[in-house]
Amino acid sequence: MTPAADTPHTPALRARHRRAALRTLAFLSPWLIGSAVFFAYPLLSTVYFSFTRYDGFRPPVFNGLDNWSYVFTDYPLFWPAMRNTLWLVVVMVSCRVVFGLGVGLLVTRVKTGAGLFRTLFYLPYLAPPVAATLAFVFLLNPGTGPVNTLLDAAGLPAPGWFTDAGWSKPALTALALWGTGDLMVIFMAALLDVPKEQYEAAQLDGAGAWARFRHITLPNISPVVLFAVVTGVIQAMQYYTQPTVASKAAAGIIGGSGQQTEPGYPGKSTLTLPQTVYHLGFQRFDYGSACVLALVLFALSMAFTALLMRRRGGLIGAGD
Repeated sequence: MTPAADTPHTPALRARHRRAALRTLAFLSPWLIGSAVFFAYPLLSTVYFSFTRYDGFRPPVFNGLDNWSYVFTDYPLFWPAMRNTLWLVVVMVSCRVVFGLGVGLLVTRVKTGAGLFRTLFYLPYLAPPVAATLAFVFLLNPGTGPVNTLLDAAGLPAPGWFTDAGWSKPALTALALWGTGDLMVIFMAALLDVPKEQYEAAQLDGAGAWARFRHITLPNISPVVLFAVVTGVIQAMQYYTQPTVASKAAAGIIGGSGQQTEPGYPGKSTLTLPQTVYHLGFQRFDYGSACVLALVLFALSMAFTALLMRRRGGLIGAGD
């Protein structure tokens, strides 16, 4: 067909394309408006306030890189919070994923009472975070808690748990493992979806349990493992309620939200980056420095997510 023959249809084609583009924008408009209002605007505002001196009462005053310099060099809580947060990302997330996968494997292989086991493992996840943390502080109380009482009776060393800087993060990890019912359910759904024919073929070839798990189970559930790791990292970067409640309860601090307290008891071992954002922004009213910490959290979350997405093959240990 010659170009001249296309000419009469060009205006109609353009009008059709224009209508299609407007229709597409109309369907996308809720997402576009929501992203602009609840993501783009807050992010740009946070970037702007990070370069200002702002207390929430007086107009912000531009101060260049002063807030950034203060957070990275002079703010005494930043580096302890950074180390603790990275520890939780690496250790707590890994333990939760492995434990959730292990429980999912166990429950899928139970022949009798599987529904009861699923319920028992999932119920702790439904407990409110504050109540669950207070219960763990009581159970792990070094003086009167039943856990240490049993350890003493068995002649085993009884840790200080939430009152010992060396044991506070393992205690938080134990709390996270107790409430790992969400991962159990996700992994159970993925495990039940693995084709049984592959297991049967592997058994006929003489593959053992570990070989079947490595070469069949893991490759089939790799997207779910990646999802669990990425969401776990994001949750660990936002970890606030449990360490805050545990540190205050272990220290015997009882007070309202306006009480000025130093976070991270004992010895800043339970201090996380979200706690420093609250400390600077809502206790010291230094919103500029708090915005710097919020941007650091955002950058770390994006960096971890991008790294995991690029290295997803190595995360599951696929045996190709």
